Amino acid sequence: MPDTMHAAVYRGESMVSIEEIPTPSIRPGEMLIRVEACGICHTDLKKIEHNLLAPPRVFGHETAGIVAAVGGDVTKYRPGERVVAFHHIPCGECFYCRRKTYAQCPVYKKVGITAGFEPAGGGFAQYVRVMDWIVERGVERIPDGISFERATLVEPLNTCLKAVIQCDPQPEEFVLILGQGPIGLMFTMLVARSGARIAATDTIAERRMLSARCGAEFAWDQRTVDIPAKVRGLTEGRGADLVIVAASAPGIVDQALACSRPGSRILLFAQTSTTERIEASGADICVGERTLFGCYSASVDLQKESANLVFGGELPVEELISHRLPLVKIRSGIDLALHPGPNSLKIIVQPQRWS
Repeated sequence: MPDTMHAAVYRGESMVSIEEIPTPSIRPGEMLIRVEACGICHTDLKKIEHNLLAPPRVFGHETAGIVAAVGGDVTKYRPGERVVAFHHIPCGECFYCRRKTYAQCPVYKKVGITAGFEPAGGGFAQYVRVMDWIVERGVERIPDGISFERATLVEPLNTCLKAVIQCDPQPEEFVLILGQGPIGLMFTMLVARSGARIAATDTIAERRMLSARCGAEFAWDQRTVDIPAKVRGLTEGRGADLVIVAASAPGIVDQALACSRPGSRILLFAQTSTTERIEASGADICVGERTLFGCYSASVDLQKESANLVFGGELPVEELISHRLPLVKIRSGIDLALHPGPNSLKIIVQPQRWS
């Protein structure tokens, strides 16, 4: 292994810089992965943009690559294998794990992959160290013929699959999905498998067009369409049975409430920052008997299924990838993800590329 590598290091004040840092060393039970692709995720963008964690760190957690080395006692994997690695894996034994609320497990909250510094995923670097509990339960092999870029979508798809199972859409239901970025489009693909009728919203016309290809019956621009009126018109005046909030914007939860029927379910998926605040009428929830709930991060129980969905070709996930950028262009990738244009969706960083 090279003694040093290049990484995009977060240095605070919303700044990320390409630096040469030591290649991580591994311990018994651990693994070193040569990172071939890593997706830019909005949870990392929030940490960078709003300076939510102390620097220095190397972010990036949608990581796919090649096993470069294994530590002593590792027998499940060998150098040269193509893998995707989850950065959170629960202990399986605590109070929360026994209730399958894995994201609240203290071990799950510990990040198990690092490129150096405080563990933060590390995928925006050329190599990452994968710790022993992740090696044991948090690594999936990538089949031949599947690109590393496509494999990076296993982790985000897992988070959406977990939420869809929690929402439990039914064939006769009307589901509204607010936001058709990469996550919203994954929701559209997954909800479509249930047979429910789907309407989606987004301000970008190209995303609305792709939404229709992913299973949405209707796709509207909330700036020009009265969404609550449209939904009521399609549901005999009631409103949506289920609303999935897959974007974060002022007033979006109010819109979800306005579009939903009494007794409906409303999932908050994109409201991950502690700085975000939600105000709602108590009567809309209490008197209207609505269920307002959240779902966060991946489930180890769905790891194999999410990998099979991405690798098996059932879902058109490859259409979500709009940009593949070398590591040195990560700042432009972050800016594009924060301010998406007509043709931008999922942005993938390729740390081994230099042009």
